[in-house]
Amino acid sequence: MSDLIPGLPEEVARECLVRVGFDQLPVVRRISRQWKWEVESPYYSRLRKAEGLARPMVALVQAQPTADDAGPAVHKGSSAAAATGGPANFYRMVLLDPAEGRWTALPTLPGPMESIPLFCHVAAADGGGRKRLVVVGGWNPETWAPMNSVYVYDFLTGAWRLGEPMPGPRRSFFACAAVGGTVYVAGGHDEEKNALRSALAYDPEADAWTALPDMAEERDEPRGLCVGDRFLVVGGYPTQAQGRFVGSAEAFDPAASAWGPEREEGLVPDGASPRTCCVVPGTERAYMLHDGHLVARDGAEASAWRTVAQVPEDARAATTVSALPDGRVVVIGSACHGGEQTVYVLREEAGKGGAVWARAPAPPEFSGHVAASLFLEI
Repeated sequence: MSDLIPGLPEEVARECLVRVGFDQLPVVRRISRQWKWEVESPYYSRLRKAEGLARPMVALVQAQPTADDAGPAVHKGSSAAAATGGPANFYRMVLLDPAEGRWTALPTLPGPMESIPLFCHVAAADGGGRKRLVVVGGWNPETWAPMNSVYVYDFLTGAWRLGEPMPGPRRSFFACAAVGGTVYVAGGHDEEKNALRSALAYDPEADAWTALPDMAEERDEPRGLCVGDRFLVVGGYPTQAQGRFVGSAEAFDPAASAWGPEREEGLVPDGASPRTCCVVPGTERAYMLHDGHLVARDGAEASAWRTVAQVPEDARAATTVSALPDGRVVVIGSACHGGEQTVYVLREEAGKGGAVWARAPAPPEFSGHVAASLFLEI
């Protein structure tokens, strides 16, 4: 076998390859069979993380700005959008690097639709040494019909592929999160607006779905979170309640293949939507927005939520919250519904009892409405 890089010892050559930017990996793996094997090996991703080279990113489902907002080079999106001369509910996947303030648009989806589905769910699965973004369900942006589609983006290939469709009823507004390399789905409602208890698991590596035991309760509009090695489903409401959210939660343990209650008195306040609830990766600390404030809960056993900071006025109508492992929290919103989108990054001052907001400016071509966000490390 020839050298990884001619003239360099193997360990030095490997140190060079491990420092390649994630956006260059699709090119690197095409250079040679050796390089392809190297970057696709689980050891490669572990080495990047061990040397502090993995990048903390926020993935956003973001509306394509109009040509008036972002200039004449804006992609027109689907055929229906082109016919009307504008994006018309055209969404795309965008990556935000909070440390560098860099914004990057991923390729459009395969097929004629191209747009990310409305109200879809996105999870970041990490299996076999490969990081993948998985887009599940949502509504067709042209017809607003519920979809059971699955799209998988592989950061090593730099391309999307169609996955096996989600089985069962075409559900909307369900809980979704990845635990390791598996994506979990639970609850939501069917096309007749009946709240669901059923749950599923998707393996992007095998491109296969597995039915899970039902939850104890019907949960429409719940929030899905990864907490440790469990899939946590927070809040939601049964069919008869119609929007009256409960604060209880259920946790699925993959090792036991069973559900269990998280807390009898609930994780979020009764009546509050858990839509903005998120968990700091690798911990049990949770954040969410409540009454114009960012609040936190330091683990499932904490007695109550504590106020961290008031949300800035121009982000008060916040749509998404994402927590990073280093303690930063990214809040995206606007002054009012339909207003100009703003991005803020907050860092709690440990031991100082305070928090500092910093606005992260977005270029005009990334000024569109953000429908969903999540943390991932590449």
